[in-house]
Amino acid sequence: MAEKVIMIADSITVGELAEKLNLPVTTLIGELFKNGIAATINQRIDFETATIIVEELRLNDVELKRKETAVLSAHKVHKLSESAITRSPIVAMMGHVDHGKTSLLDAILKTKVAEGEAGGITQSISAYQTVHKSRTITLLDTPGHEAFAALRQHGAALTDVVVIVVAADDGVKPQTIEAIRFAKSANAKIVVAINKVDKDAADPARVKAQLATEHGLNPEEWGGDIVIVEVSAKTGQNIDKLLDMVLLVADMEDLKADINTPAEGLVIESHMEVGRGPVVGLLVEQGVLKPGSFLIAGTSYGKIRTLLDFAGKPIKEACPSTPVIVTGFKELPQFGDSFSVVKDEKEARRQVMTARVEHEKNAASTNITGSDLLKMMNQQTDTQDLNVIVKADVQGSLVSVVNSLRIIDSQGEINLHIIGSGVGNINENDIRLASDKGTIIYGFNVEIPTAVKQLANRDGVQVRIFKVIYKLIDDARLSMEALLAPEVVETEIGKVTIKGIFRTEKDEVIAGGEVTSGKVISGVLARVKRAKDQIAEVKVGNIQRQQQEAKEVFEGEMCGLSLKTSKKLVLEVGDKLELFTRELIKRTLK
Repeated sequence: MAEKVIMIADSITVGELAEKLNLPVTTLIGELFKNGIAATINQRIDFETATIIVEELRLNDVELKRKETAVLSAHKVHKLSESAITRSPIVAMMGHVDHGKTSLLDAILKTKVAEGEAGGITQSISAYQTVHKSRTITLLDTPGHEAFAALRQHGAALTDVVVIVVAADDGVKPQTIEAIRFAKSANAKIVVAINKVDKDAADPARVKAQLATEHGLNPEEWGGDIVIVEVSAKTGQNIDKLLDMVLLVADMEDLKADINTPAEGLVIESHMEVGRGPVVGLLVEQGVLKPGSFLIAGTSYGKIRTLLDFAGKPIKEACPSTPVIVTGFKELPQFGDSFSVVKDEKEARRQVMTARVEHEKNAASTNITGSDLLKMMNQQTDTQDLNVIVKADVQGSLVSVVNSLRIIDSQGEINLHIIGSGVGNINENDIRLASDKGTIIYGFNVEIPTAVKQLANRDGVQVRIFKVIYKLIDDARLSMEALLAPEVVETEIGKVTIKGIFRTEKDEVIAGGEVTSGKVISGVLARVKRAKDQIAEVKVGNIQRQQQEAKEVFEGEMCGLSLKTSKKLVLEVGDKLELFTRELIKRTLK
């Protein structure tokens, strides 16, 4: 019988499974790759795949058991009172990068959301509200790039309805599949928006067939239960119909929330702002949130100093399903933390201290596994280190960047150490830390003040700022490749048997011989072999055939040649020359 039983849901991220199995995540990713699955740390795998991998790793003392999906928002598990009221639906826009999620949201809100994004890629969760036919809908825009899997999962867990956006001219892609999995694991209702139907290459029927046959999303018109709407964010085609369908699907859920209870919900995002301190995005799920309330979220607490709506306008209260921006936290909470209102600051401090003690206890027991320790003991002494500091604009982006950096495969030769990370602009402390360790500072959607930039230049600290995550990851990979020892490649050219020695000098020997295989050309290297022993390595200089200078001499022919040597070489008749070229090839990472 297994000594350790691990309960997991229908799906789990690779990183979470590695932690539960007490294994380095690289070991798990490698095993998945052997089984034909190219996975990242944030990619979800199903229960069956996880079971197979445990068997392949021969973890005989571990047994996986399936548990009911528990990735539910607080409002979905809250026991409602009889006075609960109907609340607005929370809708997440999810899908593959560049399939038009943000443009579709832009069309719904009649704003210019997409234009403000680096590379046209959403890089954090943004929350908005719109009114359709006198009803409010809360909308979440989630990232599409693969490095933001954790944010997409977070977005799905917040929602009642997930709108899966698929481009009519491109079809179902990896992040589309991931979004479908997240939506299903969160028990959210799914509506599909086939976007870009205005394009010449659009083929909505093909997309529907992909969704139905490969992913179990059977359209209503084909006898299934999935609402699919063909839309165009560019022309506005069927936007109103899409919102009608979202409200219809939401109404079937009979969404309700309590307002006569202390407010609670989830942290959507958090970042630092000069003059404002921690700025935190919240989604209220129960109760009514008001300025002056004391909040706890994870290991952070504070008193609401300002309460703003999604557009940054002050409001007096926020009801369930409302996204808000608050200031007043003592420090940044983590995205995905649950928040709740407590009666006073004393109670807030007490609960936060308890949470911190528990967090530190868990961290102490999971930071270094036995496998990690063994790996460190077995590391070669010539392993090189690349130290980096990561600064990002918001907490969610910071997690995504850090996770992506940690899984760059360096073939075990380069250790990437994240010696510091945080939310906010690059500051003097970052420069000082980097100057002590020869570190690269990576900034994601942040700035570097002029005075700090001058300090970095003075101390020779490299600061690299990016607005698109995959460009940052590519730069880090190139920096690691620069530290890789080049690959030595030797190519055999030919063999010569020495038949006579004509002259021997301090740094050159003139000899004659027969080419027994391949050919002889000038400029190549040669190993001098006597019996089975190598006695020297020389460089071939000029070569002659029948006392005439030649460029090359082939197998079966006699030749004269000069051998350049760094130390005196006593050559004998019968010695063998093995001619070859040696190149240093720059290596790249996978």
